[in-house]
Amino acid sequence: MGNSNSAATADPRFVSATRAFTQNEIEELRSLFESLASQSHNNGEFVSSSVFKRCFGIHGALGDRMFDLVTRGRHDQKLSFEDLVIAKATYEKGQNDEIEEFMLQLLDVNGDGSLGRLDVEAVLCSIIKDLFPGKDQESAQSTEFDINIMLNVATFSKSNVERDEKSMSLEDLKSWFNLLPSVRKYLGGLLTSPDQGRSGSQVPRLLYHETASRSVLLREEFAWLIGGALSLQEQEEWKLLYNSSLNGQSFNTFMGSISDEGGPTVIIVKDKDGYIFGGYASRPWERHSNFYGDMKSFLFQLYKKASIFRPTGANNSLQWFAVNYSSESIPNGIGFGGRVGHFGLFISASFDQGHSFSCSTFGSPCLSKANQIFPEVIECWGIVTKAMQQERTDAVRGTVLERFKEERNMLNMVGIANSSE
Repeated sequence: MGNSNSAATADPRFVSATRAFTQNEIEELRSLFESLASQSHNNGEFVSSSVFKRCFGIHGALGDRMFDLVTRGRHDQKLSFEDLVIAKATYEKGQNDEIEEFMLQLLDVNGDGSLGRLDVEAVLCSIIKDLFPGKDQESAQSTEFDINIMLNVATFSKSNVERDEKSMSLEDLKSWFNLLPSVRKYLGGLLTSPDQGRSGSQVPRLLYHETASRSVLLREEFAWLIGGALSLQEQEEWKLLYNSSLNGQSFNTFMGSISDEGGPTVIIVKDKDGYIFGGYASRPWERHSNFYGDMKSFLFQLYKKASIFRPTGANNSLQWFAVNYSSESIPNGIGFGGRVGHFGLFISASFDQGHSFSCSTFGSPCLSKANQIFPEVIECWGIVTKAMQQERTDAVRGTVLERFKEERNMLNMVGIANSSE
C-alpha cells in the first residue's frame, strides 16, 4: 500500500476529495477497497475490473465504461484507493452539475466524446437487463414495453462536425432525466452496492390475483418508471383495486373498489388507439365540486412514449373527482390538471370517453394520439406502505377494543339489572 499512500499525497484531486467524507467514511472506503483488492489477486494493491463490476453489480458496456471513468481513463485495469475516493466524492457528494456531467460521460459507452442514440440504447438495455433479468427483449415487447418508449423522448441537439448524427448535450440529458427520474435515480446509485438498497433499483411489488395476470395493464417495468417519481416507501407494494376488464366498465364499481383505501392511487388508462397513460393521485378520491390535491400528484405516459410530468407550480388544478352533480360546469368523472373542459386528463363518469389536452399544471402534452380519448381499459392501484398498514392495523385493533368495551358494559348492565330483580 506504500505506493498508494505516496500517490495520495501527490494527487491534489484525492486530497480535495477526502474533504467530502468524515474520517469514519474514509475508513469504510479503505475497508471496502482492501476487501476488493484482496479478491483481485494482485497482492492487494489494486482492484480489478471484474471484481469492481461484480461488487457494484454493473455489467456489460455500462460496467466497462464506469470502470474506465473511475480509473480516470488510464486503461491499465487497475483501480487504486485514490480512484475510488475521487469517484465516490464526485458521484455521490458532488453538486448536481458535477454528477450529471459524470453521467453524460458514463452514458457515452463508446468513449468517443459524443453521446449518441446507440450509446443511450446500450445503457438502457443494461439497466433493463439488470432490473428484470428474467425477461428478454421479445417477452418485454409482448407486454408493450421496450426501451424505445424511453429512447424516443430523448433529445439529441448537439451537432457533430465529424458525423451526420447529432448527439446529446448536457442540457438534453437533464431534460431527459426530468422526464424519466427512474433512470436518473438508477444511474445515481451505481457506486452503491446493490446489497445496500441501491437507489433507483426498487421495483414495486404488484399485488393481484394470479388469474388477473393477462388483464393487468401495469407491468413491473411500467411500475419502475412511475416509481422513479415517488419515495422508497411508496414503492413497496401496489395493490390492484380496480380493472375495468375484470370488474366491469362502471364508475360506481370503481368508486366501491377504492372507497376503503383512503391512500394514494395510480390510475392507468389504455385507450382504443393503443396508448397507455395515467396519473398518480397523492390524495384519496373524494367528492368535490372543484379541484383539490397537493403537489405530489403527477401525470405520466407509458406507451408509446414514457414520461413523467410533475407539477410546475403554475396552478393548483391537481385532482378532480365529481360525482352526481347536475351542473354542466361540474363534469362528473375523474381528472388531473388543466381546467374544466380542458383537463390534462379526464375520464367521464360513463367511463367510455374522456379527453387529454396540454396543460400548464404539469407541463404535459396531450397524453394520447388525439385530444378525445376512448378508454379500452381503466385500472386503479392502491399504494401500500408499511406505515399505512400499521395505521390500519391499529385502527382495527382500536375498533375491536371499543366494541369489546361496549359489549362488556352492556353485559355489566344486564348483570346489574338481573341482580336487582
